[in-house]
Amino acid sequence: IIVDLLTIRADRDRYYYGVDILFERHPDVIKRLCLDAPGLLYTLLDGLIWRSRVTENGQRRVNYYIRHLLQDMHGGFAKNTEWITDSGDPKVMCHPIVSMVTDLVW
Repeated sequence: IIVDLLTIRADRDRYYYGVDILFERHPDVIKRLCLDAPGLLYTLLDGLIWRSRVTENGQRRVNYYIRHLLQDMHGGFAKNTEWITDSGDPKVMCHPIVSMVTDLVW
């Protein structure tokens, strides 16, 4: 379900990407995954990265969707980084999106 929600789809009128709906409905999804299903956390983080299928000069365009990792629904600082750090999983801490978020904040 996580992979399906975080797949970018399009029709003739607009693009669809379920990350906003996921974090609006479940603002503590990172916490729940860290506690109950740590194996799915890496899948969620992978879904927050879009990689172009086209390469130019050996490089590929990448978009990181980090808003929900940095900011909560009320505009304050989100606790997602804290929950990821508290999980203590080195594989998750080395994920490119977690590295991007922590580099921006610190």
